Amino acid sequence: MTVHLEVADGVGTLRLDRPPLNALDIALQDRIRALATEIAGREDIGAVVLAGEGKAFAAGADIKEMTSMDQAAMIARARDLQDAFTAVARLPQPVVAALHGYALGGGLELALAADVRFAAEGTKLGQPEILLGLIPGAGGTQRLPRLVGPSRAKDLIFTGRQLTAEEALAIGLVDRVLPADQLLPEAHAWAAGLAAGPATALRAAKEAVDTGLDAGIDTGLAVERTWFASLFATEDRTEGFRSFVEDGPGKARFRRRG
Repeated sequence: MTVHLEVADGVGTLRLDRPPLNALDIALQDRIRALATEIAGREDIGAVVLAGEGKAFAAGADIKEMTSMDQAAMIARARDLQDAFTAVARLPQPVVAALHGYALGGGLELALAADVRFAAEGTKLGQPEILLGLIPGAGGTQRLPRLVGPSRAKDLIFTGRQLTAEEALAIGLVDRVLPADQLLPEAHAWAAGLAAGPATALRAAKEAVDTGLDAGIDTGLAVERTWFASLFATEDRTEGFRSFVEDGPGKARFRRRG
């Protein structure tokens, strides 16, 4: 398999495994979409880590495979390519991408579908499609400007230049830069901490933020108030209030129940 799903501590680790650099061919894209669909429906997975085996998170699309595709073939395929990464972006669980080596082209676009991004020292990030006479086609022109702002996104897309992990941190493209040996443990710890939290509230928070960004503040506020009121019916909210009153803040032991 080109992508593996491992579950431990309530965390689902989605691991790309296509040596040497996890080039994103059609089979890998379809596998990502299938596993994301599975994860979305699993109650035993409270948070997700995206990671890559070997030398890189993902160095981009499989250019050799794409060389054989003409316009008609790409028109037929482009929606499936976007849908694979959108399936990750729409996971109800929190998602952290653990980046190392290279996160370029489609690799960066996959990372952009996560909620947060951790990068190992020495990681290179970028959207080099312009150097092939193309533009990003798996969400980069939309998710990148929403994250770092339109002018910074345009600079990266127009030039195809690569950023260091530290440069990516400075513009908000990644959220933490870590020594390589700490990358996966820190990503797993972040995810495991959330997996132990109130599942319905976490999903509500993610939906409210994402809906507001996509559909506008008025729609986002409507989603927020609906979820806010609805969460008062959950067992986790009852436990959170009980624990706060009896034990002080931050000590609730959630059962992850709605």
